[in-house]
Amino acid sequence: MIEGGCNCGAIRYKIDAKPVVVAQCHCKNCQRQSGSAFSINLMVPVAAVTTSGELTTYTDTDTASGNPVYRRFCGTCGSPIFSDLSQGNGMTIVKVGTLDEPGKFAPAVAVWTSTAWPWVKLPEGVKGFERNPR
Repeated sequence: MIEGGCNCGAIRYKIDAKPVVVAQCHCKNCQRQSGSAFSINLMVPVAAVTTSGELTTYTDTDTASGNPVYRRFCGTCGSPIFSDLSQGNGMTIVKVGTLDEPGKFAPAVAVWTSTAWPWVKLPEGVKGFERNPR
């Protein structure tokens, strides 16, 4: 069981599945949302996630595909929790920084390296993709 929540504790979640992938995302939207150079994300089946507390949703339409991303966050403290792709195929993206034990989840891939900040170096062994892999 993987557990996590927001900064103020109003949102808690549990994931009853192993991540499909752990990815480091360098897209401009993740940079803005995280306030940092990139975001570390778990991709998990949405059916394996249970959540308590009320999430607020921002519909992000500024995407390369034109398909919206539903960015879900705590409306009280602002912690980003999930990103749901409109074409998500039953998956959700969980922000690793909100996990109770985030250090267990090192990225296996890096996406959107075409917009990575020039001083960011990928961890050894992490495969990079200029955009999203197909």
